[in-house]
Amino acid sequence: MADAELIKSLGPLGPLAGIWEGDQGIDIAPSRKYGHKETPFRERMSFEPFGPVVNGLQNLYALRYHTTAWPIGDDNPFHEEVGYWLWDAEAKQVLRCFIVPRGIAVEAGGSAEPDAKTMTMTAEVGSETYGILSNRYLDKNAKTVRYELTVTIHDNESFSYSEDSQLQIQGLAEIFHHTDKNTLKRSN
Repeated sequence: MADAELIKSLGPLGPLAGIWEGDQGIDIAPSRKYGHKETPFRERMSFEPFGPVVNGLQNLYALRYHTTAWPIGDDNPFHEEVGYWLWDAEAKQVLRCFIVPRGIAVEAGGSAEPDAKTMTMTAEVGSETYGILSNRYLDKNAKTVRYELTVTIHDNESFSYSEDSQLQIQGLAEIFHHTDKNTLKRSN
């Protein structure tokens, strides 16, 4: 399949194919000392298209992706993840499946039209379809109970996202909203 055909087969994910960078990120994470910590960050994401992925009668088109984030002014990353973004044209579903090297795996999904410029994907702990798994330590001490991601494609040269990882932290009665947001621009 030619690149243009493959990109078209990715539906609303097609515009994300490529390499992206942004330095307007804000991470709000839990902090033992301060309750929460706000970290400005820069980020690099790469999305490599492939497909189809055939599951019986289901055909998915995918972006293999990797992201790394660094605090502004620091060369040591504070976050990395790898995974896949998937498009199921027949069911009009977008999916994001990823692993964070803290011992968390997430499969989030949501409905979208093929030409959508804004997509929201969610996952809930305990769900058998769009769910969240944590290692034993995190399950006890800082369990992710809900994940929500909204992506907005502004044009072929930029997109933004906001994500909310809702944590049940041992000793806190209320859910902590660990949030990240950034705007990225095409770098290739």
